[in-house]
Amino acid sequence: MLRILRSWVERYFSDEEAVLLLVLLAAGLLIVLTMGAVLAPMIASIIIAFLMQGLVTRLRQWGIPHFLAVIISFCALIAGITAIVLGLMPIIWRQSTRFFAELPRMLREWQDLLLLLPERYPNLISEQQVEQMMSVTSAELGYMGQYIVSFSVTNLPVLVTVLIYFVLVPILVYFFLMDSRLILDWFASFLPRKRPLMSKIWHEMNQQIANYVRGKVIEIFIVGAVTYIIFSLMGLNYAALLAIAVGLSVVIPYIGAAVVTLPVAMVGFFQWGWSSEFVYLLLAYGVIQALDGNVLVPLLFSEAVNLHPVAIILAVLVFGGFWGFWGVFFAIPLATLVKAILYAWPIGVQQAQYSEPEPAEHVEQGTE
Repeated sequence: MLRILRSWVERYFSDEEAVLLLVLLAAGLLIVLTMGAVLAPMIASIIIAFLMQGLVTRLRQWGIPHFLAVIISFCALIAGITAIVLGLMPIIWRQSTRFFAELPRMLREWQDLLLLLPERYPNLISEQQVEQMMSVTSAELGYMGQYIVSFSVTNLPVLVTVLIYFVLVPILVYFFLMDSRLILDWFASFLPRKRPLMSKIWHEMNQQIANYVRGKVIEIFIVGAVTYIIFSLMGLNYAALLAIAVGLSVVIPYIGAAVVTLPVAMVGFFQWGWSSEFVYLLLAYGVIQALDGNVLVPLLFSEAVNLHPVAIILAVLVFGGFWGFWGVFFAIPLATLVKAILYAWPIGVQQAQYSEPEPAEHVEQGTE
């Protein structure tokens, strides 16, 4: 047993680059888990700068100097944040206030519908079960109301932190965009000069993660905007809230669309009942989901991530449990990174052990 374990360790960890990569991954995971709250502004800035890097690169391809390309991209970011804060947030606030004001009426109608079930289906459900469901729902809603009130009163430091982020994050994004090459070169100076394993993983993941993250942001914006326009034209209440929920649902594959269907159907039912408008709403929502899955996703993600649906759902559960929303958002890229490491690790280590230093072309031929 010890001989087998020793052979396995010598195979995968005898090269210094493999050990260094393992240490870097463990250190990065430990830093995020222990200091994630402290480093949240920097992590958010890196993510935003990563998204904006595509615009900077495109402007530089058009012949615009790097400094001017960064200034233009930074101004576009500030304009987008201003539009969200001054344009979208007031609408969301008004609709949220109206929603919570009408929530008691919706609950009364929901209770009336539940009380009819024992009369129509006495063999399937009883009055005691309905009353138990109603009591549990009332208790959960009461707890939610207390949480909202306590959050608005006792969590003023959180609001102060958000205001600080509005100042600190744009500054960090500017410096990350302006000095991205300098920062990467500084980090690379601490790594070995010959690093075929790291280079293979980096080149494989850099473009794929960039395309995925930017494509996912574009998908959220398009789906949310189209949903808001359609819901507004249909006269659906809380169109902005539901559009944001539908847009964010694309972050979680397979699960998000199914979860958001419930609030969309409930709001439409409480507004129109069993009517033709309610049927048209469900049809429109189904068309949006179908076009997103069959048209928009293939256009935005031409290089699809080759992961099994079970692996995707597992990644969403694991990384979402670690890092919340951002873990869910980056679940697929992180799962792809894990897959790339697992596939590249044995090949990279074997190349480092048994191959002489060769040009990149010969190394690639030897691994095929």
